Amino acid sequence: MFIADALSKFAADLTYEGVPPAVRGRAKHLLLDAIGIAFASGKYEFSRRALSGIRHFGEGDTDVIGLGAMLPLRDAVLMNGMLVHGLDYDDTYLPGSIHLGAGNVPTALGVAAQVGASGRDLLTACIVGLEVGARLAGAGKGLFHLAGFHPTSVCATFSSALVAGRLMGLTLPQLTMAQGIALSTAAGTVQPMQDGSWTKRMHPGWAGAGGITAAYLARGGYTGPQAAYEGRFGFYNVYLGSRAQDADLKMIDADLGTAWEFPRTSIKLYPACHHIHAFLNAAITLKRAHGIDPQAVQSVCTLVASTAIPLVCEPAAAKCKPASGYIAQFSLQYAVACCLARGRFGLAEIEEDSFTNPELIALAHKVGYEIDPHPGYPKFRSGEVIVTMAGGRELRQRENILPDEPASDEAIVAKFMDNARMVMSEARAAEIRDMILAIDTEPNAQRISRAIGAAKRARPHT
Repeated sequence: MFIADALSKFAADLTYEGVPPAVRGRAKHLLLDAIGIAFASGKYEFSRRALSGIRHFGEGDTDVIGLGAMLPLRDAVLMNGMLVHGLDYDDTYLPGSIHLGAGNVPTALGVAAQVGASGRDLLTACIVGLEVGARLAGAGKGLFHLAGFHPTSVCATFSSALVAGRLMGLTLPQLTMAQGIALSTAAGTVQPMQDGSWTKRMHPGWAGAGGITAAYLARGGYTGPQAAYEGRFGFYNVYLGSRAQDADLKMIDADLGTAWEFPRTSIKLYPACHHIHAFLNAAITLKRAHGIDPQAVQSVCTLVASTAIPLVCEPAAAKCKPASGYIAQFSLQYAVACCLARGRFGLAEIEEDSFTNPELIALAHKVGYEIDPHPGYPKFRSGEVIVTMAGGRELRQRENILPDEPASDEAIVAKFMDNARMVMSEARAAEIRDMILAIDTEPNAQRISRAIGAAKRARPHT
């Protein structure tokens, strides 16, 4: 049996009742988090420009989250994936460095509405995608980034094919073919993390569109390789290159359907690359404990895992003086400066009046880095901040973020409400919150799609 065959069987055989209630509950909260971030993203320029471009392909019957627009299925999934991932505020399964919701949630929402599925069907299909995505990325052991690929993009192509295929009722052979076809659509380089350009935002949505394409081609009888993952030129050998020997392919289907990986997913409480979060916790702790005066900071040293350095520390000149909010989200230097100066890093800190603030930029230039000799990556993310004050006093704090420390349900709901209230009334946000958390009682998934697509229209005039 090929790995794709095992994943096909899991996707086809999983039942709603076969998913433990706690696992179903976690999936609902991941859905909620993704949709809330998509609402907030609608305020930003990248979303307006993306919608303007995609609309040239024509109108359709699938909802764009929060923007009141309707596009063809694949275009809507592309757009919705951009909205979920566009602020880099979405969930992260840390062992695989993958954002699980950004590709799988838009795919499940779009295809479920298209085929007339129920909310229960939508949730179960989404769980398939979340679990498969976690296992595919986890098997890569954090190595995709080192090879230059974005695991969120390349892994979600396969998981999205299974989400779409399950909702479409594909047979086991068709599901396997869909994964083989997806091998030829998976793409996504980490180069935009170097220059702050916008293409990383489109990765999860493009993965969803690729997965949907693969599923429909498979339904039509088109064929793809069965050894999509373990073949000589399969996913891991090609996308990891010389590092493929370090991948753990056995974890992909080990105890699949009985042991669950995706509930370990962490929810971001900062709109920044997850490699930075432990440093932000450390810097905020120092700020609160010592009332640090930014003017009195002589220098700051951070101890960084070597894997993270190309993503969040280099090129240093661009990281210390971000040219855009997106670069700011991937700048360890700037983010640590914000936390030492302001005691926070939120959506306000990725606005232009913050990332061009002379005091913050001056402090960011005082933040350097060294390779952490004991980083713990990929089992956990560590962050050590060492502040040297004028006069030589040294302040030091180290924090770890573990994969098994996801945010509480209450924190996820609070984050959703904060994001949704940016574009709609609190009452309307509460209605959508309650609908998503009770998604398995909704007989018609299209009603959910319509509600979140038109949510912004319900905002009262001020």
